[in-house]
Amino acid sequence: MARSQSTFPSYLVTPTELSDALSKNAPNTLSTSARTIPICGSWFLPNDAQKRTGRQVFAQAHIPGARFFDLDKVADTSSPYPHMLPSAQVFKEAMSGLGVTKEDTLVVYDTAELGIFSAPRVAWTLKVFGHEGVHVLNNYKLWVEQGYATEEGEGKAVERTEYPLPQLDEGKVVGFEEMKDIAHDANKEGREGVQILDARSKGRWEGRDPEPRAGLSSGHMPGSTSMPVPDLLDPTTKAFLSPEELRNVFEAKGVDPAKPVVSSCGTGVTATVIDAALTVAYGDKDGDESRRVYDGSWTEWAQRVQSSENLILKAQE
Repeated sequence: MARSQSTFPSYLVTPTELSDALSKNAPNTLSTSARTIPICGSWFLPNDAQKRTGRQVFAQAHIPGARFFDLDKVADTSSPYPHMLPSAQVFKEAMSGLGVTKEDTLVVYDTAELGIFSAPRVAWTLKVFGHEGVHVLNNYKLWVEQGYATEEGEGKAVERTEYPLPQLDEGKVVGFEEMKDIAHDANKEGREGVQILDARSKGRWEGRDPEPRAGLSSGHMPGSTSMPVPDLLDPTTKAFLSPEELRNVFEAKGVDPAKPVVSSCGTGVTATVIDAALTVAYGDKDGDESRRVYDGSWTEWAQRVQSSENLILKAQE
């Protein structure tokens, strides 16, 4: 008998809401009551000054009962680009190993240091593979500061499940060739519909600051708008701004929520912060393909476009 799906009132979950839900969790694996499972999606850039990794900070402290989702391993490891979406089989094996069922409600969070950074990528991955009960904790930094429980170690052993083989919702993902078509058409008469929002820092978007990956040119795609992640977060709590504040940010950048949006970033991680912020600001759009993520993002773009194509622009251009 399947567990009934638990729900939260919105995509973002507060520490209090998560704590309350965890206190009501099913007492054993035979129960048919709904389970809420924290999923740690901690991840750091490869040039992190302190050389931190997501698994290291998970072992230092995590929400009791949390399972660690490794973005670098639950991925297409044959791709030359980092943490591209995995195959359905790899995703199934990962979810089974985490002891997750299709009916579980998953609340994804990342680090106290970064607040909101990689959790939206894990949550987006879960959603594009069809897991329905997915939320983002807003955020683990507040969870710690508000005194909710944490534990150390690699996490308790969990009983393996047999997660069903999912199907990727390809309508939520943009590949390289389509991205080139969108960029070529940017600002052309009658083709202004697709909005490209770039989550990298303004300096990288302008082409003035280097990319974290050595040898990669910075700059931006034709028609893209700079939308740095910090613009979407409270500077103190590093949690998402309120829906009204997010709408003000998008409006100030000229974003039309009625038109399609493609989110991009360095490697497809923080692009999903934009995608999540759009959900918070304007509601979910799971029924259509108006919000998509360019999975390869700038790392793929800067390596694959040809200089003769003029598809890497600098601020002065």
